[in-house]
Amino acid sequence: MTRVLIVDDSPTETHAFASILKESGLEVLTAENGADGVALARQEQPDVVLMDIVMPGLNGFQATRQLSRGTDTSHIPVIIVTTKDQETDRVWGMRQGAKGYLVKPIDKSLLLSAIDNVLVA
Repeated sequence: MTRVLIVDDSPTETHAFASILKESGLEVLTAENGADGVALARQEQPDVVLMDIVMPGLNGFQATRQLSRGTDTSHIPVIIVTTKDQETDRVWGMRQGAKGYLVKPIDKSLLLSAIDNVLVA
């Protein structure tokens, strides 16, 4: 079963994503901030990470960089899922090592397609 780690400080967003993923037969792990997300990814080794950007403490860009450059986590694809829709944010996110970039609100089929795409890449 595919394991997806959701890193988002919004309980509403986390619940919405988790519902979509669980309905699609995926296993869901959650973290409320970047630091917890990095630690959980190292511990649990999920198949993919959905990463918000705007979070207290370690933000999503910083957490993505840590995961993509970590020897124990660099194989885990990160998809940034955020309200930040500027092209500069998208470029910066990809430079940090993200494999995808989605802007909230997210369509269910777009989310699942993005996960499928990074898992087969």
